Amino acid sequence: MTAQAVHESLFEASVYPMAPIGSIVVERNEKVSEDEFPALSVGKLGVTPQLAGVAKTQTEGERKLVRVGDLVINSRSDRRGASGLARMDGSVSLVYSVMTPKPGLLRGDYGHHLLRSTAFQDEFFRWGTGIVDDLWSTNFTRMSRIRVPLPPIDLQARIAARLDEAEAMIGKLDELTVALRQRSTDTAAVFGLGDDHSGHVEDAHSPLDGIPEYWRRTKFGYDFFESTERNGDDPPGPLLSISEYRGVELNTRTDGQQASSDVSHYRVVRPNQLAANMMWLNHGGLGVSSLTGYISPDYKAFRISPRFYPRYVHHLFRSPRYVDYFGTIGTGVRPNAQRVTKTALDMMPVPLPPMDEQRRIADHLDEITTNIDDMLAKVATLRELLVERSSAFLLDVVTGRKEVA
Repeated sequence: MTAQAVHESLFEASVYPMAPIGSIVVERNEKVSEDEFPALSVGKLGVTPQLAGVAKTQTEGERKLVRVGDLVINSRSDRRGASGLARMDGSVSLVYSVMTPKPGLLRGDYGHHLLRSTAFQDEFFRWGTGIVDDLWSTNFTRMSRIRVPLPPIDLQARIAARLDEAEAMIGKLDELTVALRQRSTDTAAVFGLGDDHSGHVEDAHSPLDGIPEYWRRTKFGYDFFESTERNGDDPPGPLLSISEYRGVELNTRTDGQQASSDVSHYRVVRPNQLAANMMWLNHGGLGVSSLTGYISPDYKAFRISPRFYPRYVHHLFRSPRYVDYFGTIGTGVRPNAQRVTKTALDMMPVPLPPMDEQRRIADHLDEITTNIDDMLAKVATLRELLVERSSAFLLDVVTGRKEVA
């Protein structure tokens, strides 16, 4: 266990009895195949049908059974909030913990919000173990010892009902996010990938389908060269992150991924270089940087050939055509973490228009995406505020600072 003691949990101020999770749930560990039970995704949206763009793993034959009413959580404790109540039967990767609430002790809907609360996520991470940050996990045995507040069943129902309302509002914001992202798909035609050429973008087999005949073709490995520059003892700039909405930006987060105390081995990225989170490409986890700084050593940075205009590259690889393509070439054992190998990336076909056309495309998309990105950022901020207030509400009720009507 980590140095923090259990009594430091915010839940320990509860005015209601505290109980180890293992005493109020039963672990479900039945192995099934996806042929028997459809794949489910577990993420910030809770438990849902498997999300589009998720590549298949090499071990799909062995999965865990999930039944309606079960609680599911990703044992990867750095995947904050990847948990929820199952409202359908299905199957999940073996890295998830599946639990059935004990009747009369724990309501599934209350457990749903409990697992997704900030206070629980903090405890879940504290009880985790691992060699590096990206492999930090909390298995069921360790999680079962985490103590959580257990109000009376009728109060659990009232808490859950109030938080269901907030979650519905968050769902509306997620729908708005999807609609805004869909607006971005309209830009695919700018790359010669519109319906006039190849039908729907998601039906294409190759990123080159439908491009104008006079455009040249190349492969990623011919024009993008991995940079091995590391910080050493003198970082050239601040810590950067890769946003699925905006690409490379300053890392201003106070939770989640942050730099360790020793950043000498972190990878340097410089202006006009392509930075990529190889585990998150199928979610738009890449972009051309306008900043000098450093990124996770697990990410990659690439120098771009003079044959390409950097801003064109930025929009091209973040277009729906390429995001979908990354999902088809990714591999991995976790549905939400599909790694694209450097070998697969090097073989990826890339359209090469004339330079003046690249500049015209980039200028046009800069204007469009700036407006969309601003709206997405505002929606994301509002969503984070609702999630934060929902967590605070649950904690306030169980500690006696608030009452539920």
